[in-house]
Amino acid sequence: MKTISLIFFTVITFSVMSQVNVKVSGNIFNTPSDSVYIAQFFGTHYVNYIGAKMNKDGTFKIEGKLDNPDYYVLRLDNGHISLILRDKADVKVYGDGENLSQFVNIVNSEESANMYKYIVQLNTWNTKSDSAMTAIKANPLKKEEINRMMGQEYQKFQGINKAFVSKNPGSAALYAALGSINMETEFATYESIVKQLGACFADSPSIQALQKKFESIKSQYSASDNLAPGKAAPDFKELRTDRKTTMKLSDLRGQVVLLDFWASWCGPCRRENPTVVKLYEQYKDEGFTVMSVSLDKDKIKWLQAIEKDKLSWPNHVSDLNGWASSAPKKYGVSGIPFTVLIDRDGTIIATKLRGMELTNELARIFK
Repeated sequence: MKTISLIFFTVITFSVMSQVNVKVSGNIFNTPSDSVYIAQFFGTHYVNYIGAKMNKDGTFKIEGKLDNPDYYVLRLDNGHISLILRDKADVKVYGDGENLSQFVNIVNSEESANMYKYIVQLNTWNTKSDSAMTAIKANPLKKEEINRMMGQEYQKFQGINKAFVSKNPGSAALYAALGSINMETEFATYESIVKQLGACFADSPSIQALQKKFESIKSQYSASDNLAPGKAAPDFKELRTDRKTTMKLSDLRGQVVLLDFWASWCGPCRRENPTVVKLYEQYKDEGFTVMSVSLDKDKIKWLQAIEKDKLSWPNHVSDLNGWASSAPKKYGVSGIPFTVLIDRDGTIIATKLRGMELTNELARIFK
């Protein structure tokens, strides 16, 4: 099995920031190792820091000082186990040395235990993905069938990712999930995790390097994207459902606004509507509202969809020109649903938020 572990940013400097005392002990049976180390893994090589002899029955105890609280690995001859070590850590590790990627129990460090469980699931997904690629190379005629199957597996893994992120708020374990999150399409989620890691593990050189790298990427992204977080949401004016009065996006200044581009004929949009309705009802009294911009051409179908889906907010607009509509063009909309979350000052918070991502972001804003 190809195992995945945390790979640390190579820009880390190892100057002493805040030395920490740690103890890692336990029992790893079925291992050929006669020594065990606390180390860090940098993709192609390890750096060992402190270690101890492994007893014949697999018991061991490592005690000593590390330069910084950070992400480490318990290294054996035939593999390693990822750990999060802080000052005065007293972590116990029990496992099967013949299968460190599946059978390990970590005690006295809930964040390390949760991270390990996630990495096991990540390893499983990567093994399936690699097997699928191998099968396609062996039999190209089955490419469509295999891709269809892997599409379903990918959706399952995305569900695992979202569950892990939602169940571990403010946890250093979230670091393990960043490699599985597409920063371009899930920017708000990625940024939220970076912020959480900065808040809960600020002394970690790995997190400091992550923050520095993220801010650099964010600056580049912001400079080239008119809808980048932090930029002013482009204003526009459009006709309401009565086809007589108009409203502008800026009329909603002072509220947190979800700008939602949709249409009555758009299946994914209609399936997303119950989530938006629920969130509107939950936060409308706290200053949250929705402005729905329809890409419909048929007024009757548009109004019927609003009524059927119980879109109770008053801000419904459209010029009924479909894909030629002016507001979607201004926002570069090439597919729907497409959302833009805007703060009280008219500044973009994030784009393309749906489902759990939108739920989590609003929970953060209105906490």
